[in-house]
Amino acid sequence: MKKLCRNLSRVLIPKNLKIAALMTVAGTVLVSCSPARTSRSSFVRQPGDRFDLLIADGIVIDGTGAPGRRADVLITGDAISYIGELDRSRLAVERVVDARGKYVTPGFIDAHSHGDPFATPAFENFLAMGVTTISLGQDGSNPGRDEVAAWMSRVDELDLGPNIVLYVGHGTARRLAGVGLSRNPGDEQLQEMVDLVEKAMAAGCFGLSTGLEYQPGSFADLDELVALARPVGDYGGLVMSHMRSEDDDVIEKSLDELLAQGEGGGCAVHVSHIKVVYGHGKERAEQILARMQDGRQRGVHVTADIYPYTASFTGISIVFPQWAMPPHDYAEVVAGRRDELAKYLRERVIKRNGPEATLLASRPWSGKTLAQVADELGKPFEDVLIDDIGPGGASAAYFVMDPQLQERLLIDPHIMISTDGSPTMRHPRGYGTFARIIREYVVERRLLSLEEAVHKMTGLTAETIGLDRQKRGLLAPGFAADILIFDPTCVRDTATFEEPHQFALGFDWVIVNGKIVREEGGFTGVAAGCMLRHK
Repeated sequence: MKKLCRNLSRVLIPKNLKIAALMTVAGTVLVSCSPARTSRSSFVRQPGDRFDLLIADGIVIDGTGAPGRRADVLITGDAISYIGELDRSRLAVERVVDARGKYVTPGFIDAHSHGDPFATPAFENFLAMGVTTISLGQDGSNPGRDEVAAWMSRVDELDLGPNIVLYVGHGTARRLAGVGLSRNPGDEQLQEMVDLVEKAMAAGCFGLSTGLEYQPGSFADLDELVALARPVGDYGGLVMSHMRSEDDDVIEKSLDELLAQGEGGGCAVHVSHIKVVYGHGKERAEQILARMQDGRQRGVHVTADIYPYTASFTGISIVFPQWAMPPHDYAEVVAGRRDELAKYLRERVIKRNGPEATLLASRPWSGKTLAQVADELGKPFEDVLIDDIGPGGASAAYFVMDPQLQERLLIDPHIMISTDGSPTMRHPRGYGTFARIIREYVVERRLLSLEEAVHKMTGLTAETIGLDRQKRGLLAPGFAADILIFDPTCVRDTATFEEPHQFALGFDWVIVNGKIVREEGGFTGVAAGCMLRHK
């Protein structure tokens, strides 16, 4: 029965039946069905039952991908009590929200997020675009270091806007074990890393994140990655990986490494913000998707997330060679290998669509391309990188993706939506991603149905990271009341690369854990999010 209830939202009710009654027996949600009638059915209540919120007459899209249907939604406390037709004259409800002409969906789940809950606990940028759960601890770095449980407990005390899930970082474990920038950890160091991951999983992390394109993750070999994946598999978690490289000529090799980590570690794996840098065309996307499908046929559960922009965002070190970064002395590299470094930078930046495609986001160059800065300083862009910026001197947006290729990846049924953004990052994805999906891909271009898009932003993500086991990510009785009410034709992403910190519009009502945090497009000041722990 418990298994049946966990999968209740996936059961298709025959068209000639309708939900007529809902009751709770020993904590188990039971649904009874009766032949459909043209009049509203009566909701069977127990004496004294009261409900906190009724969302009336909306079109409910439940997050499974199933077609939307007109229904009422009852909420009690932080959970959904009932979805169906109601005789409202017999209900005792604290508040009614009229959703006529609008859609009612689960709150969106961001598969890959950034931010500091102690600096910006409200995370209004996420709430404004319908995100009710964010995922922190990405790219191999987690807050809290080795005191993950204590960090979570401190977050419990904050007035959070959205819910938060956390990953333990591979790079963080490396630093804590004293491995740092070494190629191979000793046996004791490796065991310490494994113990750190196991401890974090026991504390409630949803999996392990890696940042293999960055230091110190770039120094890890497959044996190390497999060893750290095993405790993740033991806890039913996920390895979420910023892979070793996203460059077109080596991305298959990076995918193969991730699949091998999942296979050896006995866990599901996930590609963070999937992209193919300087790759082109739908056919190239098909090749990448086929590689992932090959992994599934070998028994490795592999998924990915994506954001709907053709520019990435990260530190400028992405264009520098490993031999110009720690543990190497940068000053010595410049003094002894300057010509070689300049040649490398010139070729790499040109391969990445040139200096015009690098939009700097750090002062004093914010909002200027590398080409513009080079013109202002009157020197070649490679000399600007060497002398004025350096490998740790800036972050930037990089316009390095092909729209057709990325679009094909985005519509794949195994790929969900993420922002890879934060409240402070100078990239519009942190404020616009989910609104952009609806505006561009659903309303304007019709590449996805609204049901498909909502599934990619709710049920698919919940199933991938394990939130479905906590009854989150779908609209169904007994599930958490993280809910949106909106008209998709009114949804707008207003953030731009020039003005990246502008809130999305159109998500009129945002409900987190049964509390209204956004009403008629304005924030209510209610903080209803919580720190979620993996079970």
